Amino acid sequence: MSMIYLKTQNKLVQSIPDVIMRVQEIPLNQIKRPLPRANDPHKVQTLMESIATIGQQEPIDVLEVEGQYYGFSGCHRYEACQRLGQETILARVRKAPRSVLKMHLA
Repeated sequence: MSMIYLKTQNKLVQSIPDVIMRVQEIPLNQIKRPLPRANDPHKVQTLMESIATIGQQEPIDVLEVEGQYYGFSGCHRYEACQRLGQETILARVRKAPRSVLKMHLA
């Protein structure tokens, strides 16, 4: 597996393995959302109407770390699917090491 080196001001600050990405349906109850967000109720309602009519068009982004899924974006889509009673959500999954998860939580 090759490495990606991240540099800031010409100094090596982090290295991570290449990330493998795939799109798949994931059970909503398996996605941990460690950073609570306040969603715009109007945007959630609009998304609910759209998803109910034409389905989810854009996947949310999820990190998979040691078999666990973590969501940091797509909060409005996530809530819309929850409120619609859907069991799964379309997600773009990136496998990543724990060090990447820690960067998201910092």
